[in-house]
Amino acid sequence: MNKLQHTINQIGWSPAGAAERAQARLDSQTKPAGSLGRLEEIARQLAAITGAERLSACRKSIIVMAGDHGVTAEGVSAYPQAVTAQMVLNFLRGGAAINVLARHAGARLVVVDIGVNAEFPPETLPADTSGNVEFLRRKVASGTRNFAREAAMTSDQAVTALTAGIEVVEAEIARGAELIATGDMGIGNTAASSAIVAAMTGLPVAEVTGRGTGVNDAGLAKKIQVISDALKLHGLAKPAGAGRTPAFPTLDVLAKVGGLEIAGLAGVVLGAAAARRPVVLDGFISGAAALVASGLAPDVTKFCFVAHRSVEAGHRAMLETLGLKPIMDLDLRLGEGTGAALAMHLIEAAAKLYNEMATFAEAGVAEKQR
Repeated sequence: MNKLQHTINQIGWSPAGAAERAQARLDSQTKPAGSLGRLEEIARQLAAITGAERLSACRKSIIVMAGDHGVTAEGVSAYPQAVTAQMVLNFLRGGAAINVLARHAGARLVVVDIGVNAEFPPETLPADTSGNVEFLRRKVASGTRNFAREAAMTSDQAVTALTAGIEVVEAEIARGAELIATGDMGIGNTAASSAIVAAMTGLPVAEVTGRGTGVNDAGLAKKIQVISDALKLHGLAKPAGAGRTPAFPTLDVLAKVGGLEIAGLAGVVLGAAAARRPVVLDGFISGAAALVASGLAPDVTKFCFVAHRSVEAGHRAMLETLGLKPIMDLDLRLGEGTGAALAMHLIEAAAKLYNEMATFAEAGVAEKQR
């Protein structure tokens, strides 16, 4: 049995009363029942995921997968492909938005080259002076192929990238990570994510495709056309009268129109769920990864928190398909894990409220009479 299948087999939802016990504690604390709103929901979900009596989310890791996309040759991005490698170096110097927010959250930042079309010799790598960044080489290929012309990757490459994500998150958990977040870097990856969403939901491409890095109207129209033609090329277009959810095999969709960093992040989600660790999904790209992971193991969604609702057109459809509700809505569209880093603060706060807030009995406060 390969690593991927073994991990999938380990994923199962059996909270065994943990959510009910958590709710009883929340209801006994010195506040009107339900008055902390979503924070109570978060605490209850944490308890159900981990099964722990005391909740802890203070040891955090943000895993950013980086990969390039051959479909950028079709002009679907406002930025050149070279920006992927340049931004990886920016991460390692500590100068990107995710560096700032990871430091603010007290989180380790793990940057993974899973498919960048560039090499990073050790002697050329800058050092992040904060000391919280680690760089991992897990390159499966130097970017995907152009899915407008051929399959983005082979099935073997897709499985290898999924497995790499599993192994990266397992290593973080072995280091003590209690809360895992996902992030991405890859010029062209909104096109791949839109293609995945359209194929896996049956929604029209135009409804799930946004401006990504900021393409103009003509660029958006071209992006929609490129994705639509690619889905037809690969036999992933919605058949007439098929309804909303044509049953295309998940690995087939991933290999034909996906990305290496999307596959790696899907592996992160699978690995975290198998280890019963909560995983915080960032935006649109992380949502596509979660969609892939849920296609392989439907129970993974129960281990996920959605950090925010992206302004990307397809993110709402993703969340509806996954049955998940975002914690925040801040009009974010950067990626990198920035929204997930912000949401980590709220998740940690929910855990601390659950652990530290007194009950009515402990505080000697009279409970509600009716």
